[in-house]
Amino acid sequence: MACTSTAPLVMRIMASSIQIAGRAGRIIRDVMSKGDLGIVEKAKDDLQTEADRSAQRCIVASLERLFPNVTIIGEEGKTDLKVPEDWLVSDLNTDFLERNTCPDALKQVKESDLVIWVDPLDGTSEYTQGFLERVTVLIGISVNDRAVGGVIHQPYFESSTGSLGRTIWGVKGIGTGGFTPTRPPTNRFIVTTTRSHSDAIVQSALDAVSPDEVLRVGGAGYKVLQLLEGNAHAYIFASRGCKKWDTCAPEAVLEAQGGKLTDMIGRHYYYGKEVSFPNVCGVLGTASGISHEDILAKMPENVKEAMNKTH
Repeated sequence: MACTSTAPLVMRIMASSIQIAGRAGRIIRDVMSKGDLGIVEKAKDDLQTEADRSAQRCIVASLERLFPNVTIIGEEGKTDLKVPEDWLVSDLNTDFLERNTCPDALKQVKESDLVIWVDPLDGTSEYTQGFLERVTVLIGISVNDRAVGGVIHQPYFESSTGSLGRTIWGVKGIGTGGFTPTRPPTNRFIVTTTRSHSDAIVQSALDAVSPDEVLRVGGAGYKVLQLLEGNAHAYIFASRGCKKWDTCAPEAVLEAQGGKLTDMIGRHYYYGKEVSFPNVCGVLGTASGISHEDILAKMPENVKEAMNKTH
């Protein structure tokens, strides 16, 4: 692969995001270890902690210094970019650049074509309640409105050596890295869905596919990891509960691995500069080798109507 300075823009952003997500993960662990989470309630059932705020400052400040003309949209809104020097990450992941070749379709991408979607701490309620393995840092890259690349970092993933933190990445046209993909079991059907935002429509969509097991967990990033690692066949959430920064990176990684992520009607979301943030028509994700269309076909009319009303 070409040296870092001449690598195509998308590849450099990916290589930077892999490094930056790891630094944000250390900040998240540091806040937890100090004991004061600095919790504020942005809205009903929508918490923000000092870890959310600090991790976003690290990510956005680092990306803006490296790519000043790229649009960056973070969950926590406008960000104070005066950060401690050791929060600024300037290096690129050379292993990613050396081992992967940019797909032809992404070689000529300009800064104006790009939006970077940042969820500095996906699964805030999980974080505050101690379900730390479900916490992720999400950095998604969209090109001309479409999710093409993503980084999912787990600050509390414990490796076989005992070290903390794991970074998974995916780019459409390249594939994925940072983990070993696994197919879900063939003798039973497992669905993952929301832990805390269920209602009659959400339940109706789940009932329609007659799952043998339902994994109720928080965080869009963690739910997609269940598909990538073979713990679930589908991610079904027939509600408007999540936002673009929740799904841009997971969609890119899942689809780079051969899976699929759309709304509950089967349409891909747009991730351009001007889009509204809520994913108003829910989320349907399927693991590689699982028929997205078969699950869509099982959705009852009341679910389809509810999702179309919100569009």
